[in-house]
Amino acid sequence: MKKKIKNAFNHIRNIIVNPKRYFTKIVADGNMEESMLKAFLYGLLGGCLVLAIRLIGGATITLGAIFTAIIIVPVLAVTLLFVMGGLMMLVSEITGGERDWEIAIKGLASIFFIYPAILVLNALAFNCTSMWVISLLVDIYILFLFYNISLYCMRGKRGSVILVIGVLALFLLTVYLTDYRIGWFMLKNTSATLACLL
Repeated sequence: MKKKIKNAFNHIRNIIVNPKRYFTKIVADGNMEESMLKAFLYGLLGGCLVLAIRLIGGATITLGAIFTAIIIVPVLAVTLLFVMGGLMMLVSEITGGERDWEIAIKGLASIFFIYPAILVLNALAFNCTSMWVISLLVDIYILFLFYNISLYCMRGKRGSVILVIGVLALFLLTVYLTDYRIGWFMLKNTSATLACLL
């Protein structure tokens, strides 16, 4: 167990410190179950952490909240993995990268350690300003990771990858500068978003 925890921390450190070195080593080996399990477990961790934060904050914990934390959120994590995998394949097709579904899923699963962190950060937002700051920082970092996976894992052409990430960034900027940001914020933290409407 101690070795597994140490390997998990080394894995996270390698992605943060040297994403190029990490992502270029990802290859297809026919083992996608590990990626799905990783997404599910990180989803479970995130759901439990959010539940704990609400409990500490004095919220009433219902059976529905527990079911959401241990079933719905992990299943959503796996679903998100495959949805993002489809998007990654589209980006790879546009940028002239790999057409291997397994590599896309493995690359995305390797960054799912940020999933519980995102859930916790969103849960910690307490007003409109904190919602803005947390949401913006998280979205920028996700784009950065998406860039690294597209370039080093899927081996897309750098110029094309930069162009696609630029378009995605422009789309996000449009969301933030229009009323659509309310819907985007609502998905992350309803109570903090409602403060933006006051």
